[in-house]
Amino acid sequence: MKFWKHSVTVLFLSIMLVVAGCGSNANNAGSNQNAAPDSTPVNNAAGEKLKVKTSFYPMYEFTRQVAGDLAEVENLVPAGVEPHDWEPSPQDMAAITDADVFVYNGAGMESWAEQVLDSAAGQHVLVIEASKGLEIMEGTPHSHDHEGDDHAHEEEGHDHDEADHAHEGEEAHSHEEADHDHEGEDHAHDEADHAHEEEAHDHEGEEAHSHDHDHDHGGLDPHVWLSPAMAIQQVRNIEKGLSEAAPEHKEAFKANADAYVAQLEALDKEFQEGLKDSLRKDFITQHAAFGYLAKQYGLTQVPIAGLSPEQEPSAAQMAEIIEFAKEHNVKTIFFETLVSSKVADTIAAELGAKSAVLNPIEGLTEEDIAGGLDYLGLMRQNLEALKAALNE
Repeated sequence: MKFWKHSVTVLFLSIMLVVAGCGSNANNAGSNQNAAPDSTPVNNAAGEKLKVKTSFYPMYEFTRQVAGDLAEVENLVPAGVEPHDWEPSPQDMAAITDADVFVYNGAGMESWAEQVLDSAAGQHVLVIEASKGLEIMEGTPHSHDHEGDDHAHEEEGHDHDEADHAHEGEEAHSHEEADHDHEGEDHAHDEADHAHEEEAHDHEGEEAHSHDHDHDHGGLDPHVWLSPAMAIQQVRNIEKGLSEAAPEHKEAFKANADAYVAQLEALDKEFQEGLKDSLRKDFITQHAAFGYLAKQYGLTQVPIAGLSPEQEPSAAQMAEIIEFAKEHNVKTIFFETLVSSKVADTIAAELGAKSAVLNPIEGLTEEDIAGGLDYLGLMRQNLEALKAALNE
């Protein structure tokens, strides 16, 4: 009897173990049903894909094309937000330092990047600067501004010469008065102190101007992604970085990058063919975002303002642009998405011209997303806009 009871107990426990094992296998099968075929999660212990954060839209698009299904790629700057002045929140900073990889453009585009890099120091985050190794240009200057800057430097030098001469005179006067009258010596010291206070005030003004200049990308043009040839180099930099983060997927990353590069090369040929026989080679745009594109295809960008889309042109700049447009019979003034078109519309109205979009592709609008547009589609829209304007 005892033997029978013992046999039943063993049989019951065996059945329970088999059922538990089947349930476990079923759950595991369900959790992997959405995994990419022939792919292995990067973090095998955690069973997770590579977690990648990108700074703004072009970096997101290039990265997701290279990563494919092997990573979770998330963009920081939301749709419809202009990225030049976007700043990460504490939650964004935490998300970056929690990621495996952070991809940013560099060349001064992300003014907050240094803060991120400082926070990521000592963390496990692999940082990819997509513009690394590219030939970065100085921002396209406005001739009126440069003349003003040169004149300012000449005036500054003249002021320093006069200040030096004045100090020499004060010192000579001080020594003479010291021999005859101590009150004169005190007066000289007061004048010298006043001069030093004014000099310190001037330096404060210079530093403030320097900080304003740094906010506008520090004089560098970061818009490399608007040249298909340079976009290809950015894609290759991202491929290299992702391969370092997950070397087991190196071949897959290369295959994905090769496929996307082929599309970018086709885009480059479309621009070459579409722009080579244009009637004119210069175009007026709202801000100086198209220097690399213009250089690649033999065009001349004439920006209304500087590298920042929010920079307001002076009255002299407006007058100079209007004069240029009249002399060259320009009939289209380009503005862009994500910022106000007020300045371009004002100039177009003054000229009896029209305004049209030339997209710097710094972010997608809700309409772009709804229309299924991406980097390649928006670049082709830019090509058609340029062809129309340059052949009027």
